[in-house]
Amino acid sequence: MDDGMQVQPAEDDARARPIDPPELEEAASSGAALATATAAPLKRSASQAFEDVPDGETSRKRPREDSGDTLNGDGVDKGVGSASGDGTALADGLEEELQCGCCSAIVYRPVVVAPCQHFFCGSCVTLWIRNGGTSCPACRTVSTSVSFSRPLQSVVDTLIRHVPGKARSVSERMQADAIYQPGLHLRIPSPRQASPEPNVPAGNGVYVRPCPHCVPGNQWGWRCPQPIVDPDADPTHAWPIDDGNPPGHGVCGNCENMLALHAPTTTRCDFCQVSFCGIGIPQRCIAAPLTIQHPHGFSDLSDVIQCGEIYECFDGNTVEVDIMLDYLSTQGLSPRHIYREIVAHIQGQPRQFAPLIELDLFMDLHPVPGGVDPDPNALRTRICRMCAAEVLLYGLRDWWIRERKKGFLEENVMARPDCPQGGQCGRQKDHAHAKEFNHIVAPTDALEPAPAPMPLREPDGASMVDFPPLVPAPHEEPPVPNPLVEPGPSAAQPAALLPLPLPFDIGIVPLPLADTISAPSSQDFRDEVDALL
Repeated sequence: MDDGMQVQPAEDDARARPIDPPELEEAASSGAALATATAAPLKRSASQAFEDVPDGETSRKRPREDSGDTLNGDGVDKGVGSASGDGTALADGLEEELQCGCCSAIVYRPVVVAPCQHFFCGSCVTLWIRNGGTSCPACRTVSTSVSFSRPLQSVVDTLIRHVPGKARSVSERMQADAIYQPGLHLRIPSPRQASPEPNVPAGNGVYVRPCPHCVPGNQWGWRCPQPIVDPDADPTHAWPIDDGNPPGHGVCGNCENMLALHAPTTTRCDFCQVSFCGIGIPQRCIAAPLTIQHPHGFSDLSDVIQCGEIYECFDGNTVEVDIMLDYLSTQGLSPRHIYREIVAHIQGQPRQFAPLIELDLFMDLHPVPGGVDPDPNALRTRICRMCAAEVLLYGLRDWWIRERKKGFLEENVMARPDCPQGGQCGRQKDHAHAKEFNHIVAPTDALEPAPAPMPLREPDGASMVDFPPLVPAPHEEPPVPNPLVEPGPSAAQPAALLPLPLPFDIGIVPLPLADTISAPSSQDFRDEVDALL
């Protein structure tokens, strides 16, 4: 027998038998896989690759090798551990890539910052803006917009659906939802220009230094009538700080330098009663007229976005704040424009600024104490920057109510039905509820019930004897005066007992004069009678 006839390969047996169509398809797929594996030469085996590795580090690889990285007759991999291991590694890798740059946890409600394309949790960016952030939290690049990312949210949802253990806790999600909801328009304000540093002279902290007007021949052309002695030149006659302010002097509410109260450059705020020097920082150390003052901290729209007190004016209704911010951006309105309209509206009221002063809105706004208001009802003409900001915040909500009536808002905003509770609604912090209903309305006042009539007093039978009821006197015609008889008291009736004229006719039961002075009660009278008997 020929050698070629004695040894028959296994492949010849497989080729000799008929192949069904399903098996043909499986063989084709497995054959392609085998051809690919054969074309790539194996440099070394897996056992040789782990010869220099300790046994403990190869424990995760050995089960896969022992469990059989072999193909069965159909060409299907029988190893299941490799698939689970690759899935875990993929989940860990996605979790690491989807970490928020602020809280270092898997991103929740992701938002993307443009143009740098860094993503964060929506709540983290919201807190970043409220705390004064003016750029991207990751790269500090000036951003133009912040938008919700649906693709990232889809990836996160897919990861959590397959690995639920990587989801954020319920408490964390609730806290984040209270801060940010998808759909809110976030804006990172641009960096503000740094304020100039005040020129504060160095001192020893024991004596008061002279004000700019105390120096002879100063550039302002006015000198204090009672100049302060320079402690460096004459420490014996210097004014101690513990003795308070020298006569005719005070402390500037902005730069905290000494000032002359009667100097031409000194101004005083009519609201907080604090004086300003007008020299340290001319644009800030001044109480300007009402209509030209700049509210402190509200230079442009970015300051309004950054101010957390704006949300307090609207009771935490972030939807209405976003609508107002979009309106201000579209109309090109600045905080100073809003402030002027608020001042003009308050000045048109009967009491003007008296309600604001009664609320103590202008107390303790500066590091220095204010003076005493000489006349609470006096006309207010000058205001400082801090008080102007309080006026802006006080009247912002009412200004927005008046501005909405001008008809410049979009139809979908004005088409929202009014909430029955109006501004007193406790659910307006809920994003869905605030988006569905309008809360910038006055609450519906319930009709006040009519006051109940006063109950009629029941007659007291015991007191009817002491105080008899008033019996109307019969109507009598007034007597016709006799011109032959001289007017005056008659002889039969003394002048002291004449009835006094009354403005209206009431019936009075005449009583003796002695009884009207001290009338004993009926019970006391009976007791006295019984005692006599």
